[in-house]
Amino acid sequence: MAGASFILAINLVIAALFALAFLLVALTNRSDRVALWFALAYVFGIAYVFCEFVLPTQSYAKIAYVVGFMAFLGAVTAVSIGITRRYNRPVPWLLIGVAVAGFGVTNWLAFDLERDSMMRMMGYQAPYAFMQALAAWVVLRSRRRQPIDLALMALFSLSALQFLSKPLVANLTGGTGGTAQEYLVTTYALYSQSLGAVLQVATGLVMLMLLVRDMLVDITAKSETDALSGLYNRRGFEERAIPLLAAARSDKVPVSIVIADLDAFKAINDTFGHDRGDEVIVAFARLIRDQAPKRAIVSRIGGEEFAVVLPSANAAMARLYAETVRSGFAGLAIAGLPGDFRCTASFGVAESDGEDSLSDLRRRADAALYAAKRGGRDRVCVAGEATPDVMPAHPLAGTLAMGSR
Repeated sequence: MAGASFILAINLVIAALFALAFLLVALTNRSDRVALWFALAYVFGIAYVFCEFVLPTQSYAKIAYVVGFMAFLGAVTAVSIGITRRYNRPVPWLLIGVAVAGFGVTNWLAFDLERDSMMRMMGYQAPYAFMQALAAWVVLRSRRRQPIDLALMALFSLSALQFLSKPLVANLTGGTGGTAQEYLVTTYALYSQSLGAVLQVATGLVMLMLLVRDMLVDITAKSETDALSGLYNRRGFEERAIPLLAAARSDKVPVSIVIADLDAFKAINDTFGHDRGDEVIVAFARLIRDQAPKRAIVSRIGGEEFAVVLPSANAAMARLYAETVRSGFAGLAIAGLPGDFRCTASFGVAESDGEDSLSDLRRRADAALYAAKRGGRDRVCVAGEATPDVMPAHPLAGTLAMGSR
């Protein structure tokens, strides 16, 4: 077996393995269709290698030549589409469709040119370079600069340059051979297939790592996010609040926490049903998130209990935030509840003294929250105040507030 034929056989095995790997990823994460595009790319790669084996056996090689070209073009096109979708960019379907059709017609016509002519070789390689450059451009425009993104962009750029360099390499190494049979024993074929195998493996591994990374990020996010409210859960809250407190202590800047608890929430569930209770949770979560500053840590740490850590905020600023949320929630109409019914919430505020642990800070905010509850609900209390500034309970809270936290 000629050296190039042996490399082709290796490429066939590599393509099959990557196609299977990406298909398994797609089946594992059914909501993500990007892996299917990558699997399709390697299926096209299998078809291309098969055509390369068949081509030397054909007396009229034009059909196998063009089919092989279109198969490999399909492979790099599927990769470009998958990358575009992975980086949340709009897929330029019209551009890709016109380009693929144009490249196919061009290669059908170019087959009759002299085999080693620069025009024929460039017409064969340039479409591949175009698609790889398109993928590199998508990664560049995404502005993601993590090592895996930079590696992917570098590999696509290198691959594009490799395709454009092939006509020159063919001329420097003695040409592509007079026939498809002769091509397999040329130095150029060994170079082309070997470098192609290296780039195929490297790109496939990095794309696989990209998908695995995104799956891990998604799994981590789900484990730290409350499904109903979309806010951080207790774990996500603590993972972020503890380092933030430590940084504030080191930088000697204030940090405050606001603990909020929905008033009479059990009565709302019992009276209107749990679906309406969920609507109340969602509405309150949206309000505290929208009103919070950008760097705030907003979380749902219990059934109807929420916590917000406000960096660079003293007690007065945190109190202002809590009052804004309180008044906004008291005047908010909730879908599914009677038009004249309004829900309320109570708030406890505490500012770190510079030595507080997260549990200490929460304990003081909880004490202030309970003071707000004892004072009549629908109000904000600040830890350490001798006489909390209490607001009268919202009149529409009515009897639902009686006997409930």
